[in-house]
Amino acid sequence: MTHRSAQQDRDRDRQLAEIRQSLGQNSLVLIGLMGAGKSAVGRRLAASLNLPFTDADSEIEAAAGQSIAEIFAEHGEAYFRTGERKVIARLLENGPQVLATGGGAYMDPETRAAVKEHGISIWLKASLRVLMKRVGRRDNRPLLQVDNPETVMKKLMAERDPVYAEADITVESKEAPHEVMVGSIIDALTARLQAADAPGDPAAQ
Repeated sequence: MTHRSAQQDRDRDRQLAEIRQSLGQNSLVLIGLMGAGKSAVGRRLAASLNLPFTDADSEIEAAAGQSIAEIFAEHGEAYFRTGERKVIARLLENGPQVLATGGGAYMDPETRAAVKEHGISIWLKASLRVLMKRVGRRDNRPLLQVDNPETVMKKLMAERDPVYAEADITVESKEAPHEVMVGSIIDALTARLQAADAPGDPAAQ
C-alpha cells in the first residue's frame, strides 16, 4: 500500500478542482462495452470530483417501469434504443455529472452528437478476457442470453470498438482496483486540459 504525501494530496485536490471548473455545465460520459466497469468506476469518479453520478440504464428502467431485460423481451432492441436516446438526451441537460451509459448507447449517431455537445466522452476499453470474466458474474445482459456469449462479445467488440474510439479520452479498463482506474481517468482529463491550454493549440483559440 502506498502512502501519499500531504503535497501529493494538495496536488490531487487542485487537479480535481480544475477538472470540475473546466466542465462548466458539461458531463463526463463513460462509454464502453458491458463489463467495462462504467457504473462501478463512474460512482467512484463522481465521488472524487464531488459530482452527482447518474446511471443511464437505471434511469431508463425507472422511466419504463421495467427492467432492461423485460423491455428487450417485450418490445425488442429498436424500441429500447429509441427510449435510451431520449433518456440520455434528457440526462445530459442535468450536468455537470458523471454519466454511465449502456454499451450500445454511443453507437447511436444522435446520442454521440449530444454527448459531444454536452460532455466529455471517456471510453473504458477492456480486453475480451476481462469483459467475459466480469459479465459472467451477472445474468442481466439481454444480448448475451445465448449459447455462446463469447462469440457475441467478440462480434460486439468488432462492431463497436471503432466507434468507441471516437471518444475524447480512452482509458484501459484492467483488472485493477477501481481507485486506480479513477486515477487514470483524472490524469487523462488533466492532460487534456493542459493540451487545450497549450500555446498555439487550436482548442485554446
